[in-house]
Amino acid sequence: MGAGPAGLLLGHLLHLQNIDSYILENRAEDYVIERVRAGVLEHGTVQLLLDAGLGERLRREGLKHEGIYIAFRGRRHRIDFAELTGGRFITVYGQNEVVKDLIAARRAAGRPLAFETGQASLHELDSTRPRIRFHEQGQPRELLCDFIAGCDGFHGISRSSIPADALRFYDKEYPFAWLGILAQAPPASDELVYSFHERGFALFSMRSPAITRLYLQCSPGESLAAWPDARVWEELQARLRAEDGWAPQQGPVLQKGVTGMRSFVASPMRYERLFLAGDAAHIVPPTGAKGLNLAAADVYVLARAIAEYYRSGHERLLGEYSDTCLRRVWKAQRFSWWMTSMLHRFSLEDDFDYRRQLAELDYLTGSRAAMQSLAENYVGLPLDLPS
Repeated sequence: MGAGPAGLLLGHLLHLQNIDSYILENRAEDYVIERVRAGVLEHGTVQLLLDAGLGERLRREGLKHEGIYIAFRGRRHRIDFAELTGGRFITVYGQNEVVKDLIAARRAAGRPLAFETGQASLHELDSTRPRIRFHEQGQPRELLCDFIAGCDGFHGISRSSIPADALRFYDKEYPFAWLGILAQAPPASDELVYSFHERGFALFSMRSPAITRLYLQCSPGESLAAWPDARVWEELQARLRAEDGWAPQQGPVLQKGVTGMRSFVASPMRYERLFLAGDAAHIVPPTGAKGLNLAAADVYVLARAIAEYYRSGHERLLGEYSDTCLRRVWKAQRFSWWMTSMLHRFSLEDDFDYRRQLAELDYLTGSRAAMQSLAENYVGLPLDLPS
């Protein structure tokens, strides 16, 4: 269920094991492709895509980054991922580009992929042959399945199809949001810049050598009408400009939107023959760049477990799916919460917390051990798989 990165990557990994799958998506193909979401791929996610034969464009167009900058008090401090983690790095390659590659691979494989499906519902989840009913091109259809993977996002039907007493939810909403823009401007830095400022957090990122991606901390209910382009650029310049004169280059704003900040986990990530993956099971604030990478890790674990079931008939790895994924999810939640708490102003009036955050940033950028901890988490922890 779902033709985002999680569903498409799972389908491809199963295809490589010669396992049949059917991918259903209620949105139009163009909508799925053009959603501007994550753009930072962990070292392990890149390797997974390369090993799966999905790396031709990624190798050519992905932007390899061996570090990031942490900025505060007007100065940028570089954290060298490659030096601190034995040569590991991140790659900037937009989620929409990953989706394009996955759709192309799905079609090349000749496996079924249906967009704009309607009236989908899940049935008999507690049986050995659960069913999916849906409409495709206006016609009613039914799929009889061995397993169902709920990769249909936070608002999809998969998680809501599980009995309420079978799940526990862990939820935290943050008192701020991100106002993000996509600008037609060459990136002014080769690496991301995370900025802690008395006026609020800001992030400099990019999507290509010609497109810059920038974010501002704002109120959760902020109206875009209150943020004309001139005000956005003025605020970005104020929060990002460094004492050495560095600042983002400006250009026409191509997209603009406000994203709320929350942490969410559903546990367990399995109900009988239904398995949740990606945003259907967990949401992290984007500060730590973990959302897409967690989804990729989920489906890697799930594909491995399903393949083992078809090879041997054993369900041990399927039974361990939720616990295996949740160990990684909670580590990512901790890291994302820490990055978010360190870099955002929770109250512009609270001078104690502001000074405490500055002290934490001073410690982080002055301690090799602290920088190494950030670097190890940012480039991606190794998968902790059952033997």
